Amino acid sequence: MSKLTRVSILLAFFFGLDKVVAFLRLILVARQFDLSKEYDAFNVANNIPDLLFMLISGGALAMAFIPILSEVLTNRGRERAWSLFSRIANLAFVVTAALALIVALMAGPLVRSQFGIAPGFGVEQQNLVVELMQLNLIATVIFSISGLVMAGLQANQHFLLPAMAPLLYNIGQIFGALILSPDKGYSFGPVELPAFGLGIQGLVYGVIIGAALHLLIQVPGLVKYKFNWRPNITIHDEDVRKVLKLLVPRVGTMLFIQMIFLVRDNLASRLDTGSVTSLTLGWTIMQVPETLIGTAIGIAILPTLSEMIAREEREAYQATLQRATQVIVAITLPIAVLLMVGLGPLLETAFDFGPQGTNLLLWTSRGFLLGLTGQCLLEVAVRSFYARQDAITPLITSGINFVVYVVLSALLFRALGAPGISLADSIAFTSQAVLLLVLLNRRLVTRLSPGISLPRALLAALAGGAVVFLVLLLPLSARQPLVMSVVALALGAFAALFPIWKEIRLLLRL
Repeated sequence: MSKLTRVSILLAFFFGLDKVVAFLRLILVARQFDLSKEYDAFNVANNIPDLLFMLISGGALAMAFIPILSEVLTNRGRERAWSLFSRIANLAFVVTAALALIVALMAGPLVRSQFGIAPGFGVEQQNLVVELMQLNLIATVIFSISGLVMAGLQANQHFLLPAMAPLLYNIGQIFGALILSPDKGYSFGPVELPAFGLGIQGLVYGVIIGAALHLLIQVPGLVKYKFNWRPNITIHDEDVRKVLKLLVPRVGTMLFIQMIFLVRDNLASRLDTGSVTSLTLGWTIMQVPETLIGTAIGIAILPTLSEMIAREEREAYQATLQRATQVIVAITLPIAVLLMVGLGPLLETAFDFGPQGTNLLLWTSRGFLLGLTGQCLLEVAVRSFYARQDAITPLITSGINFVVYVVLSALLFRALGAPGISLADSIAFTSQAVLLLVLLNRRLVTRLSPGISLPRALLAALAGGAVVFLVLLLPLSARQPLVMSVVALALGAFAALFPIWKEIRLLLRL
């Protein structure tokens, strides 16, 4: 295996554990609150704190930071790199704390306005969103440092502790769901867990605890690489200015991405109760394979691509991208079809929303899964530009993506409900991924050809989907839906392996 493959597999393993724990959390919360107004309020209340986090350390700054930090590490050593890290981290914390305070004070209008995040909710539900949002901002401030620590360790080619951090974050949320929220504790044999009876607010306290654990688990990595914090803030340093130069367009890119979530919930708040939650859960379901494949490869590949550009290794840069895009196309298309065909019994058993609620969640999830390949390609395509220290191109394509999403969502949400919104999401993000790859090809000597794997991927998807469909037609599937769904997916995955075996082998030498 190549180093990049080993890192990708390591990340996929821990992301897989994280998703298992995350789904345990989702099941616990869903069974406790159902498709209720309180659960809708909790999901909506996360949006603006998430926007703030992603605009600063979580997405914008981390993506702009890694290429510059990798360059400094490669050319000037670790001491200089940590000096840069301190200045950026201090700046990020101060800015995030100030913005969090402003958002907390303006929470009411941000929720209740016709152009806010929940204009369709009733007054009581809107008040709950305001309260939950203000609590959630505490976790956002903690994440302003934790997200940068993650980026700093990844730039040092250390991926283990950052990969474990999301797992700890979900454990904190499970603590909130099991201990802080219920009126009555859960019993596990002779052990009975205490309960604090905080209701939906207990989930937010769990988020805060999870954010603290997310940061603390990474501290040993800082010690290992001899991080030395320096209490200064400056924008006059050359490297700081280079980070900020990438950061400004990256903030715009992340703003467009996060506005998609705000528009999504704005529209969903006008639909039936449970629409917001079905979109949140459907997105999370799609994010399982997207994270294990697209995000894992994307995170692993960015420092490597950045180093290749710093050393002017153009051919290696292009070869790495070719292998990554081929693997993504070949693996994600069959996975998307397998899940679209075989997901129903799993959702019915896990969430117990009843026939109508399960059907809503199933079709919403299918809408998101249609865009799985595009989402995964986007993870690599965006990073290929940031490795070249080009943040303008992703910004422009994100703006186009946002316009396409808004237009399609406005056209589809009344006719198709929540599934129409998820379908619009898939079309928009897939279009952006294709556009970025077309633009990238104009800068390369030899064109990338991820479509080489498309015929084999389609054949794998057809074979795997057919197997899942036929297994679920068996009479035993009606009596044992959960068991037969798992069996069907396993057999379908096995059938899909043969057409894409070439790409499976290619995965080992990314």
